Amino acid sequence: MFSKVRKSKFLIFLMLLLILLVTACSKNTIKSNKQLSKTQAGYISTTPTFFFHGWGSSVNAESHMVNAAQKANVTKDVMTAIVDKNGNVKLSGHISKNAQTPIIKVGFLDNHNHNYQTDARFAYNAITAVQGKYPFTKMNLVGHSMGNMDIMFMLLYYGQRKKFLQVKRQVDIAGHFNGIRGMQNTAYSHNYKNGKPHRLDSDYKKLTKLRQIYPKGVSVMNIYGDLENDTHSDDDVTIYSARSLKYLVSPRASHYEEHMITGPNAQHSKLHENLKVDDLLIKFLWGK
Repeated sequence: MFSKVRKSKFLIFLMLLLILLVTACSKNTIKSNKQLSKTQAGYISTTPTFFFHGWGSSVNAESHMVNAAQKANVTKDVMTAIVDKNGNVKLSGHISKNAQTPIIKVGFLDNHNHNYQTDARFAYNAITAVQGKYPFTKMNLVGHSMGNMDIMFMLLYYGQRKKFLQVKRQVDIAGHFNGIRGMQNTAYSHNYKNGKPHRLDSDYKKLTKLRQIYPKGVSVMNIYGDLENDTHSDDDVTIYSARSLKYLVSPRASHYEEHMITGPNAQHSKLHENLKVDDLLIKFLWGK
């Protein structure tokens, strides 16, 4: 009788132990599946590229470069972020879970605004709106004309924020960092020894703070045009104003390179539809 009781207790113990083991294995399987799903989602390792247009322009100015990237099989995922005059952002399009190089075209409805602090907020709002939908941790930035100033002032005012996306690569096309030809006499000021212009535009003076706070480790490519008509410019931006970018980023950027586009297609508004620019952009950002 006693041996039967012991045997029964032993069997019950084995059954309970088996149940505990099965439960633990199931929990681990569920946890592993969740982790696998998160890994398969691909968002954490994805680096999106944000495009910013110039003054008086729109996302249409970005379409040629984005289409070139799509034709080069860089990405199939393109979103649009439209920022209204109050800074509210409307997103359209979708980024698939397996996307590795999505592109976001950013457009400002208030595209004649000269206040760079406001533009910086618009740019920041566009990025955070996308970030709120997709948990990105890194990004690339591309600007044309005033879009470069929007990027630089965004980095100045918001780049130190804790949740600000890590900038990996930045491409500046026709950037008037130290003034515009015919508007500021600083546009022709230059100094090739250390890159700092002899005379500084008021906006450039503000941007010099970036020499201490510009994100570390960024690879920067600066593209500018020369019509070769003795103006040393793309008609709007002098090569000197464009090249003044180097002084602002060189202390902290991990890499900096310049490319001058020449000839009729180097005109300011034609640069974002220039085949040479497309090629430089695609190779620099995505290695294609």
